[in-house]
Parts: sequence; structure tokens; C-alpha cells
Amino acid sequence: MSVIYTENLSFRYTDKPVLENISFNVDRPCLLAVIGPNGSGKTTLLKMLDGTLFPETGRALICGKDTRRFSRREMARLVAMVPQEVPPVFPFVAEEIVLMGRFPHQGHRLFEDKKDYRIVYDAMEKTDALPFARRRFSELSAGERQRVLIARALAQEPEILLLDESTVYLDLKHQAQFLSLIRALTRDRGLTVVFVTHDINLAAQNADQILLLYNGKKYAIGTPADVLTAKNIKEVYDVQVGIDLNPHNGSPRLTLFA
Repeated sequence: MSVIYTENLSFRYTDKPVLENISFNVDRPCLLAVIGPNGSGKTTLLKMLDGTLFPETGRALICGKDTRRFSRREMARLVAMVPQEVPPVFPFVAEEIVLMGRFPHQGHRLFEDKKDYRIVYDAMEKTDALPFARRRFSELSAGERQRVLIARALAQEPEILLLDESTVYLDLKHQAQFLSLIRALTRDRGLTVVFVTHDINLAAQNADQILLLYNGKKYAIGTPADVLTAKNIKEVYDVQVGIDLNPHNGSPRLTLFA
């Protein structure tokens, strides 16, 4: 059984479809990168997978169950979403933000226990967020806030992790650290990761599979070598690229021709 399964998924906010007849499946464990130009429906697709939005037609299944049939608590036990950014509206400190990730597991308990704090500490340690655990979320830099949001998602202990441009605010050190962590969780815990990115080389180097969206439709899906061809990039992005092999791991490497 696929951990993620979509069949003829379509959605619109207005008269124009944002997603149209999207079908694909993801087995466990896997790192699936979702790429495509602006307006291709990438973020909307993530929201469909975590049950924030429901399809107009078609269906999305998580671990064999239609997303419409989950309660929010049930969904949060399986799926964690890291958005591009969360506005710092309330004066929570970073540790409190990460503790929110434990809510789906609390049941009838009113307060967190030692296990919750241990998991939160571990998540913040893995994302290098412990140094500012007691600082207000609103006072952190964009990169620090992103690390806190990633830690909150890890504290949920999900089976599926959805990432919406989650490396965009991270410096090179923390990008490498985070991607290494995600690969380790995929390998050791069987985590399934779907990450949206505009960094095609990052997708090529880290993803097992790549889903290329274009005008709300599935243009291609497959291994990085299958999807990232000069022909596909030209047709979808309307730019010329050169493609060779990354000497580190043999993945496709794109060079943009100005």
C-alpha cells in the first residue's frame, strides 16, 4: 500500500483550475521533490495532502485512508507540514512553538510530560535550535524561525513530512545539516518526505523521485535523471540549461545559460 496516493486530483480557488487531474503515488520510505514554475500548484498540492484543502474532484489517500475522513488530530499524528513562514503573532518562545508539535499525542492530558519535553529537546538539538529555545519567536531571524518550525514538525513524530520551501531561509551550513537529517530519518525511520523547492539542483541531489508540475498538471514524475532533461526544462521553464553529472553522487546537475 502506498503511503500517499492521489487519483485525478483537481482543485480550483476561482474559475481557473490550480491543479488538474493529478495522479501519483509515493511508497515508504521516499524523498519526493515537487518542482515547477510559480503558479504550478505546488503549495496547493501540499495542502491537499495534509487535509487543509480537499479536492474538487478525485481523491487523496494517506496510508490508504481518504483525507476527508481524518480528524485534524488524526491527520497531525501522521502528517507534519512545514510552511514557508508563520507570522509571529503571539509572544511565544521558540520552545513553546516546538511543544505545539506534541499536541496530537497528548490525548486527554492537559500538560506535557517528560517524554514530550525529551522529544522536543531532541528535535531542537537536531535542528540546532536549542541556543535560542527561550527567545521569543518574533525576535528570531527568518532562518532561525524556519529551524523552529522544522523542529516542531519533527516533534510531531509524523510518518509523512511536507516541506514548503523549507530551506529557502537557511544558510548553507543549516541547509546541509537539515538535508542530512532528513535523509537519515528517511533511511532509519522510514519517513516519507515531500518537499517543494525552486532549487532544482537541490532536488536533483537529494530526491529519490521528482514530480514536475506545469500549469497545474503533472508534466513528469520519475527519478532525477528521468525528469531533469534539457528538453523538459526548456518546455516547462522556457530556459536553456546544460546538464552534466554531479561528481559527488552522480545526480544530474543543471547549469543555466544566461
